[in-house]
Amino acid sequence: MAVVIINPNSTASMTDAMVEMARRSAPGLQFEGWTSRHGPPSIQGAEDGDVATPPLLKLVKEASDAQADGIIIGCFDDTALGHAAALADCPVVGLGQCAYHYAALRNWRFSVVTTLAVSVPILETNIYSMGLGAYVSKVRASDIPVLDLESSPERASAQIVNEALEAQANDNISALILGCAGMVQVVENVERALRIRTIDPVACAARGMTWLV
Repeated sequence: MAVVIINPNSTASMTDAMVEMARRSAPGLQFEGWTSRHGPPSIQGAEDGDVATPPLLKLVKEASDAQADGIIIGCFDDTALGHAAALADCPVVGLGQCAYHYAALRNWRFSVVTTLAVSVPILETNIYSMGLGAYVSKVRASDIPVLDLESSPERASAQIVNEALEAQANDNISALILGCAGMVQVVENVERALRIRTIDPVACAARGMTWLV
């Protein structure tokens, strides 16, 4: 089969953007995207994550039963990652998980620029629960709603770049992690603006799958 990127939200254009990035990043693998039609339009905070979990896990089971080579949970919050990994017979990884571990394996101290402040506690909890607290400087909110990444791309990009520059100047870091799957649209702009390394979690997860399948 292929590596299935399961988007826990119902915005199909975000799924398509992730698949495109994954194919560019790991051309030796086959990727296909599944969108959770019964998920929320975006995942911003714990409440959205809770709503997204049951339909996401149903899709995980379907992908596993269809003998997917691997599954990527296409949300930087790593929504229901532990439950999904326990449910599937193939490797299951999360976008945040892959980005954090990649930075740690390179011994890079990092900050994260995410969307809204409501997501910050979730990401901090994930990082520390993975034992990677020594590598993180700060999780920053750009105050950009997820769907604005598509509806207002220029404004969203400018705000994310500004927050990334603040992180570079003040956080004593070697890398900046983009903390939303929808930020695949702004990767190049952030890379051009920064001197330090920019980590796109979708690319990280796609390349990580080359080690696992």
